[in-house]
Formats: sequence, C-alpha cells, structure tokens
Amino acid sequence: MPLQPHSCKRETSAAAAIASSDQLRAQARDAGAAGSCSHRRSRRWGVRLAFCFLPVATDSQRVCCAPPPGLPGSGPLRPDFVEARVRLSPRPPMAPLTPQLLLQRGRPKTDKLGKIQSLNLSGLQLLSEHLDPNLLGRLKKLRELDLSNNLLETLPANLGLSHLRILRCTNNQLGDVTALHQFPELEELNLEGNPFLTVSDNLKVSFLLPKLRKVNGKDTASTCSQVENLDRELMDRVTAHWQKFIATVSPEEETDKVRADFMRSAVRDVCYGPESLIEFTQWRVRMIAEELVASGGAQVQDAKVPVQHPRDAGASKFRAREVASKRPGKDPVTLPPGKRVRALPPAQAEGSPMGADGGQAALHLEPLHFLQCHSRNNSPKDLETQLWACAFEPAREEGHSRATSQTVATCGGEAVCVIDCQTGLVLHKYKVPGEEFFSVAWTALTVVTQAGHKKRWNMLAAAGLRGMVRLLHVRAGFCCSVIRAHKKAIATLCFSPSHETHLFTASYDKRIILWDIGVPNQDYKFQASQLLTLNCGSVPLRLCPVATCPDDFLLAGCEGGCYCWDVRLDQPQKQRVCEVNFIFSEDSKVSGQRVDGLAFVNEDVVASKGSGQGTIYLWSWSQTWAGRGRQSVLPVVILVRLQWSPTNLAYFSLSTCPGKNLVLCGDEEGSVWIYDVEHLLKEPPQATTLQPPTQILKWPQPTALGQPVTKTMINTVVANAAFTYLTALTDSNIVSIWRRC
Repeated sequence: MPLQPHSCKRETSAAAAIASSDQLRAQARDAGAAGSCSHRRSRRWGVRLAFCFLPVATDSQRVCCAPPPGLPGSGPLRPDFVEARVRLSPRPPMAPLTPQLLLQRGRPKTDKLGKIQSLNLSGLQLLSEHLDPNLLGRLKKLRELDLSNNLLETLPANLGLSHLRILRCTNNQLGDVTALHQFPELEELNLEGNPFLTVSDNLKVSFLLPKLRKVNGKDTASTCSQVENLDRELMDRVTAHWQKFIATVSPEEETDKVRADFMRSAVRDVCYGPESLIEFTQWRVRMIAEELVASGGAQVQDAKVPVQHPRDAGASKFRAREVASKRPGKDPVTLPPGKRVRALPPAQAEGSPMGADGGQAALHLEPLHFLQCHSRNNSPKDLETQLWACAFEPAREEGHSRATSQTVATCGGEAVCVIDCQTGLVLHKYKVPGEEFFSVAWTALTVVTQAGHKKRWNMLAAAGLRGMVRLLHVRAGFCCSVIRAHKKAIATLCFSPSHETHLFTASYDKRIILWDIGVPNQDYKFQASQLLTLNCGSVPLRLCPVATCPDDFLLAGCEGGCYCWDVRLDQPQKQRVCEVNFIFSEDSKVSGQRVDGLAFVNEDVVASKGSGQGTIYLWSWSQTWAGRGRQSVLPVVILVRLQWSPTNLAYFSLSTCPGKNLVLCGDEEGSVWIYDVEHLLKEPPQATTLQPPTQILKWPQPTALGQPVTKTMINTVVANAAFTYLTALTDSNIVSIWRRC
C-alpha cells in the first residue's frame, strides 16, 4: 500500500535544522538517558511564531477546503487559524433598529431606505430579534450588509434581501446557517469568529448558495466540487436504501406510516464520510429522502446537485499524493498525484489463535491507511519526524447513529493532526513552527451561551517541547488558549476522568501539575489555575489516574520507576511528594527501573512495562494497595506476565481497550502486539509463566514505486472504545490505521 502524504497550500519553514535519523534514534532510544529530554530531539530556541490551522490536501474524489472531497473534512468555516473574539456574556439590550439608524449607517448617503446599497450594523450588540424583516425588507437595493461583532444566534427568515451580494457576520454566536438560503445571489460571506459553527456548516453554505465565490476570504471552488461529489454519493445511497426498503413494505400499510418509517430509517442507516460531517450528511439524507418520497422514488436519480462554482472551469483542487516511507538509502520516494490506494490482503498475524481448545481466537484486522501527514514543510521527503502520541475523540452523545468515535488526534514534529479513520482524511492540521508535540488529550466541555443554550465542545489539549499547553477547539477551527505550564518540555498530559476541566501535565522539570482549565470567558479564553504540584524524583513519562478513585490517587510511570501520589484537593498541602514507589520484583527492594507504559485494563487491573524486561505486567491495584501499611516501597501483586519484545530500546507506550479487555503495544520491528486478557484475568495462570500475545500484527510493508517500505518502530498504539479502528504511530512519520474486519 502506498503512503499518503499530507500536502498543504501554505508551508512554513522549520525553525531549525533537523537532526539526522541516526542521531534521532540514538537520542530517542538511549537507555541511559534517564531524566533527560534529549530523546525527544534537541531544543530549538527562537522567536515565537504564528499558529495556524491549515487546510489539507485530499484525493480528487474527496471533499477538502475544510472538509474532504466527496467526503469533506478539514477545518470548518475558518480553515486558517485566527483567535476567536466572540462574547459569551450578556450585554445591555439594544433598542430596535430604526429607519433613522439605517439611513445614518447606510451608503450612499440618502433620505430613502430603498436607495441604500451598503449597510454597516456592526458592533451594535444586536440580538436576533432586533433584525426586523419588515424594516430590512425596505432595503430593496441593498448589496452589502455587515452584521459583525453582535450577539446573533440565528438569522431571521424572510429578511427580504434577495439581492444581497456580500454578507459579513463575523464574531457572533451563530449556531446554524440554513437561513442563508434566502440570499440566492450571495457571492461573498464571512462567518469567522462563530465558534458553534463546524465543518458541516461549511458544506451547508456551499450547498445552499450556488453563486457563492468566497467564504472567509477563501475561494470556494474546491469545496463546491467536493460537495457535489459527496451529494452524488448520498443520492445513490439513499436511492439504494429506498429500493431495499420499499421491497419489504406490505401493500396494506398506510402511506403516511411508510413515508415516516422510511425517513427515520434513511437518516439512521445511510452513512457516508467522516464522523465530523455526520450533521451535514444527515441533513442532506433527510432532504433527499423527502424528495424521494414525494416523487415516489422516480426522480431523485435524475436530480441535479445545486452546487456549482461560478468559475467552474479549472477549479483548483487539493490532491493527496500517495508517497513513500523509509527504505534503505537516502533516495526520496514519491508517487504520481493521482495514484489511488490499492487494497491490501488481511494483516499477517502470529501468536496463538486458539478457539477449539478453549482459548482466544485471533482478532481479524486489516491495514486500511498509511498516512504521511506530519511532514515538515509538507515535504514527502520527510521520513524522520517522530510521532509520539494519539488519542481518539470522545464519542458523540445520544441522538447520533454512530455509537463510537472514529476520529483520532495524532501528534509529532510541529503538527497536530485530526484524522477520520474510515476515510483516511486529515480533517484538521494545526502547526506551530519550532514546536515539537509529544502528547495530546481530549475532554468534553459544556459551554453555555448568553441566551442559556448549552453546547458540548470536544476540546483537544496538545503539548510538547516548549512547555506550553494549547487548547484547541478542533471542529470550530481555532486555538482558544495557551497555558504556559512548565519551563521545560512536557512529556505527557491527561484529563481527569471525573472532572472535565482538570488537566495533569508532566514535565522534564520532574514535576506533575494539576490544572483547572475552567470554562471559556467572554472572549472564549480559558483562565487556567494551578491546583497541585507533585514533585518527582525522575522524569514522568506516563500518567494514569486510578480508575476506582481518580480524585484520590494518580499513578505515574517515570524514568525511575512507578509512583503514586495523593491528589485529593481537600488536603492542605499544594506541593506533594510521592506516597509510594511500586516495584515489580519480589526478590529485590531495588527501585529505579524505567516504566514507560502504564494503563488500566479494567477498574482494578493495571498494565505496565519497562524496557529491557521483555515483559508486560498485569497487577492488581486493590490487592497491592491493601498491603501497603506504612510502606513507601511496595511490591505489586502481579496477576499475569505477558510476553513482549526483549528490546532494550525505550519509550514504546502501551495502551488498553478496557471495554474489550485488550492490551496493545508496538515494538522496534514495526509490529503491533495484541493481548486479549479476559480469560487470563478470569483464571489467572501461574504468575511466573509468560503468556504469549493473542496475535502480532506484522508491519505490512506498504509499497512505493514498486518498492516495499521496510521495518519501522511503532512508538504508540491506540484503539477506539469499540475496537473497530486501531492507530499506530511510527518514528518515521507514518500514521498507520487498521480496521477490524
């Protein structure tokens, strides 16, 4: 399978030269480098540069611009990074608009409303109810309207401005764009600074306004083409669903009931494109289904998609190119822009796929996408950027047909990417030139607007070399805040599972800090406050709140071992040392072995690993803690030992899929080790016996220009909660996505 690089319209040069791959690997895997951050690459000092959300390149048959092509997905109505300046807090009410005010703010100067061609109503604290259709409808020649910097949550229907060409609604609180269909002549639209609008709204705008040329100052040609491809696919799928549905309908059933049942089933079952576009696809599926029902299923296939850019000829399109990965030698590897991904055979599996004898059968996974999306300067020659962490977005809540998330955030080099696993599309890319991202973590916040409406935000925190935490509202496309958390690099971070605003950051300054990031203020900024500081004897590498009591205790895997802190906020001390040092050898009280993998398998069982041991330990938190007494050094109660690679190289992070009782870990050969431990935990074997993996996914050797891509190192492996998708990150700028068959 050829690799898919990420190429962007905008490029930013790196802040410093990149070390060679040999130097990087030597630094990254130096087992004696405990306590230093050199394995993450050398520091780069320099001036603070701008941040930006970048549109991503995609295939010609996928939707892009902010979304993808036929399948959209990269950035919403604001593909380039701009800090939001929208007000959340209530303002003094504005008096209703008057003819005198319109004449005063209108151009050209006139004494008749019907002659005004341009009107500026920005900064008046207008609410939606202040836009009186009876008054604004008198502006028969209005071509340009500015409603920026107000408090609009919706646009009233039937404003009577059918000749409007330019509309500016920046810095409001709009949550829906469907009312824009009343402006069929609109050519330019600006909706920046509306954080409740998402990529789905971007596509709705392109669909509803066939004459639109620019959105937020960006040309809409590619978006229109992509929406057309997406809409055509949805039409085909709804039509096929109709044919299947109508074949099961009894002639005696009432027509109204049949129509209602079909509408519900179409919206529920017809899915296509990235998860971030589910709002748009359901909206269009409902519209198509209504047209299909109204025509008796005879007309939809002949319908024309009402999306065509005014400059139809030569519309520019972003294209994702299939490129390559590391091969022996230094020669660059590239593929033609139009090259498509070819299907791969099922992944090679090793291990003990038992079944008839009572053991666990092997899981069936196939490699789906191999992406090169963290390249510096978007260069397909960059095969050195190391990718360190990934996390699946929290699943969308009730009311949606998809019960689990298929959107994953990845980090490495100067970029954070958000990828749809089903399509392999890079939905968003956030770059900070000179930064080196090491960790990402999601949380779901509830934000209340000034009108009292609750909105659910999935926020992404990203941190790395510069010691700063960036809070990204990914779907709206902007960075809300930057927390200057540490003076040295941040190795890892995680949110509390019980408090959505509590964030732990672990740094090479040998400290762990608990922050309360709070909720956005009136400028959509976070005011983070420091709650606790936990002092470490060595660099913390992995953080893990205790599953049964996350408000009480925090586990951390460190360069010097595995430690536990009391994090209860009702205690007076704000600076704390560790409570317990856990050790994994019953025969020795000597601590100090690196723990670079740590996660809970279920509410009681912890999985942990170090380097050079060839073992992943499964141990009981409750049994271990029950035997603590007054001890500060405590042997863990080991339940199971899992066989893993005997490599002495470090920083291969493990993960778990608690609902499925799975443990995952990569290795130095590019393989993914999968352990289904349910049967082992029900009937634990002798603790001294090493248990083999359920299976090993071997590196599938994707090809470029007919040449196989050789082995790589898998730094981290993460699966979504339903274990439908698995994402593995390498040290050679490759994001590998697998799908469960």
